[in-house]
This record gives sequence, structure tokens and C-alpha cells, in this order.
Amino acid sequence: MKSFKDSVTLMSAGLASSKFWKDLVIMLVGLLVGAAALYYFLVPTGVVIGTVAGLAMVLNALIPIIKVSQFVLILNVLLVVLAIFMVGKEFGLKSIVASLFLGPAMDLCELIYPVEKLLAPGQTTVMGDLWFDLCCFVLLLSASQAFLFRINASTGGLDIVAMILNKFTHIDIGTCVTFAGVVVCITAIFIPDNSFRMIVIGIIGTWLNGLAIDYFMTSLNRRKRVCIVSSDYDKIRRFIIDELVRGCTLYDIKGGYSENPGVEIQALLTQHEYGRLLEFIEKNEIKAFLTAGNCSEIHGLWNKHSKKLR
Repeated sequence: MKSFKDSVTLMSAGLASSKFWKDLVIMLVGLLVGAAALYYFLVPTGVVIGTVAGLAMVLNALIPIIKVSQFVLILNVLLVVLAIFMVGKEFGLKSIVASLFLGPAMDLCELIYPVEKLLAPGQTTVMGDLWFDLCCFVLLLSASQAFLFRINASTGGLDIVAMILNKFTHIDIGTCVTFAGVVVCITAIFIPDNSFRMIVIGIIGTWLNGLAIDYFMTSLNRRKRVCIVSSDYDKIRRFIIDELVRGCTLYDIKGGYSENPGVEIQALLTQHEYGRLLEFIEKNEIKAFLTAGNCSEIHGLWNKHSKKLR
């Protein structure tokens, strides 16, 4: 009972924060994109992809009286209970929003612009080709999932299962999504008259979804790890601190060939900041040896917004 009261208290505090309302706008946009991907590109194909909507399609084939969107809502409500107690209060609170919004958002798409209006004569899917529809669905859904994962939210459903697996196994989130999805794809055998080909296509689509999520997650988190060796290192250091408003680390080094002592600067920058740094070095004709590599995993003190404190 105490744990439940603590959960309610934490959720109330979360609702009062400005960050929650900012994240809420991002969530609603991401969920609307995900709902459009499901309604316009997945449901018309009849392919069971490893998502909660895929499982809802299987249940709808067995119990036609209940719509796919209604099954999505029911399954999300059940899974969000797991999210609250196994992943965390913030994730659970945001997943509640996803659970309540994703199913009705699919109905909203149907109300605003029914999929039938997008179908060409003689076609049963929007793109007219199963694989094109599958690609459109995977790209849209994966992008929305990646944005939601980045703010510690989800589209609900199997994303919750994936986050639980990720928390306890530390496997990449895309791999967890794929694993949970394949299990759902296998349930497609219970759909009457469903061919083995459609099941295989569903598994391939689930695998592509996992790869696409990892790609988008990596792209969203990507930063440049810059290493610079220069006799004018102090000018570069001041530019990084004063203009880019980023931290940097100085290392005493010794040249392997010349054996001359020197200083190496290391910094983590966004792509835009990296471009500004290169422009500064070139404009001021600073002689420097610079290497840069992509870094997608950053933990600890990282200022997401380059705002200088005065």
C-alpha cells in the first residue's frame, strides 16, 4: 500500500513539472506518427509485425467484434502496469499517456482521412506493394519509437516489454524490440488462412524495425569526440569554453618522433559545434593536428543545450 501511495505521489510531482509537459508534446506528436504508420501502412497489409498492434491484429482475426484499435488500448493498459513497477515511475507515467492515446489516435486517423481514400483502384494497400508498405511502416514507427525512448517514454505495448528486457539484461533496445516482436510474429499462425509467407515477412519486418530503432537512436545521440594537438591550444580551449560553452580536458603529451612535450585537448561536441570549431581553426590560421570520431553513448554530466550561464 505504501509503495502504491509513493507511486501516486511521484506521479503527481511529475505532472506538476514543466519538463513533463514539454515531453508530453513530443510524446503526442511521436504517438500520432506511430498511429498513422499503423493505420495507413500496417493494418491494410495484414502482416503481423512484432508490435502490440500486430498482436491486436491476431486477436481481431480471432474475435472480429472488437476493433484493432480497441485491442491496442486494452493490451496497452495491461502492459503499462508492468511498466510502473518494473521500469520506473516516470516511464510508467508516460506509458499511461501512450496507452490511452495510441488506440484512439488510430481511430482519429480514420476519422480525419480514411485509408480507403488513399487506395488506388484495384489496390488493397496504400503503396500497392507489400514491401513498400512495410518499409514505410518500419521507418515511421522506428523514428517515433526512437524519439520516445530518448525522453524515457514509449509507444506503449511491446516497447514496455523491450524496456524491461533492456533494464535487466542491458541488451541494445533494438535487439530487445526484435526479440519481443518475433514472439508476436509467431502468434500469427493462429490467424485462419494466414500463409507461412506472411509470417516470414512479419519476422523480417520486425528485424528491420529493430535495426532502424538502433540507427535512429544512434543518430539522435551522436556526438563528435575531438582530439586536438596544437601549440596554440589555449586559444582553442578558450573558444570551446567561451564560445561553444562546452567543457574540455587537457592532457600532457610527448611526441613519439620528436619527443617534444605538448598538450592535447579533448572535447565532446555536437555536429554543428564541430563545424564551428573547424571554421575557427581555419579562420585564425592555427596550426593543429585534429582527429574526430563519432560517439553515441554519453553518460554523466553532458549539457544537452549549449546555453552559457552568466
